[in-house]
Amino acid sequence: MLIAVLTFTGSVLVALAVVAAVHRVVRRIGRRSALFAGLAAHAHRPALAVAVLVAVQFSIGVVGWGEWRPVALHVVGIALILAGAWLLAALLVVAEDATLARIRVDVSDNRHARRVHTQITLVRRVTVVVVGVLAFASVLMTFPEARAAGTSLLASAGVIGAIAALAAQSLLGNVFAGVQIAFSDALRLDDVVVVEDQWGRIEDITLTYVVVHLWDDRRLILPTAYFLKTPFENWTRTQSALLGTVELDVDWTVPVEDMRQELRKFLESDDLWDGRVCVLQVTGAVGAFVRVRALVSATDAGRLWDLRCEVREHLVAWLRSRQPGALPQMRVRDLPRAQAVAQKDASGTEASGSDNRVFGESEDGQERVQAFSGPDGRSA
Repeated sequence: MLIAVLTFTGSVLVALAVVAAVHRVVRRIGRRSALFAGLAAHAHRPALAVAVLVAVQFSIGVVGWGEWRPVALHVVGIALILAGAWLLAALLVVAEDATLARIRVDVSDNRHARRVHTQITLVRRVTVVVVGVLAFASVLMTFPEARAAGTSLLASAGVIGAIAALAAQSLLGNVFAGVQIAFSDALRLDDVVVVEDQWGRIEDITLTYVVVHLWDDRRLILPTAYFLKTPFENWTRTQSALLGTVELDVDWTVPVEDMRQELRKFLESDDLWDGRVCVLQVTGAVGAFVRVRALVSATDAGRLWDLRCEVREHLVAWLRSRQPGALPQMRVRDLPRAQAVAQKDASGTEASGSDNRVFGESEDGQERVQAFSGPDGRSA
C-alpha cells in the first residue's frame, strides 16, 4: 500500500512539475507571440488535467489496486477521454484565434476580412460540437453493453435517422443554414442590413440564430434559416459605400440651378461626402408644390445618414435665408374676383355656344357629325 501511495503521489507530482515548467516557457514565449499567449491562456488547464490523469493511469498500471484495478482503469480512461477532448477543443480555439488575429477588420475595405471572420467563427462552433460528440461516443464505446447495443442499432439506423430528422427538423435546418451562410458569403459579421423594417449591423452568427444589433442598441434575434427564406437588404454586400436621397417640397418659383450649385458648394466643404455623387433633380411637379431630390454618397451607412441630415438642414436654411419666396406656399384666389371671372366665362360660353360640342359647329365639324352619326341620326 505504501509503495502504491508513493508511486501515485510521485507520478502526479512529476506530471504537475512538467506541466508547470512547460507552461512557464510557453507563457514567456507568449510575450512575443500571440499563438503561444493563447496556448498559455486556454490550454493550460486541460493540459494539466490530461497530464494528471495519465500519471494516475500509469501508477494504477504499474502498482495495481487489486480487484478495484479494472474499475479504476475504466473510470480514469473515461476521464482521460473527456480531458483529451477538452484539450483538443482548446487547441482548435487557440489556432482559430491566432488566425483571426492576423486578419484585421479595422480597415476601410474589410469585406474579405469579415467574410473570413464569419467562416472561422462558425467553423469553430462546428468543430467544438464535433469534438464533443466524438468524445461522448468514445465514452459510450468503453462499455461492452453499449458496443453490443450499437451493433444491434445499426440494423434500424434508417428508422432512427428518419425519426430524429423529423424531431429535429427545425434545429437541423438552422444548423445547415448557418453553414451555408458561412460559405455562401451572403451574410458576414458587421454587415449592415435591413431586416423586418429594422436597420442594424450583424453582431453575431451562430449555427442556429443570428444577432442583429439595431441602431438604437436593441438586439434582434433571428433564426439562421430566416436569411435563406426571407428577402433582406445587405448594404455592405460588395462595398460599404452607399447613395442616399434628400427630398424637399418647395414652391414653383424655386431657382433649381442656384439650388444645385449651393448643394455642390456645401458638399465640397463637408468631410462626410466621399466625392462620388452630387445630383439635384426635380422629380415631381404636381399640385401646389415642386419636389426636389438631392442624391448624395458616403463611404458607409452611418456617415450617409449624417450627411443626409446635414444636407437637409443646410438646404432648408438656404431657402429660408436666401430664397424665402421658394418656400412652400398655398395660393388662394379672392372669392368675389373668382365669381366675376366665372360669370364672364359663362356669358362668353353662352354667346359663342359653338365650341361646346364634340366636333364644334364649323363646316368641318358638321361633316364629322354626319360621318359619325348612327342610324337614328345621333352620334355614335
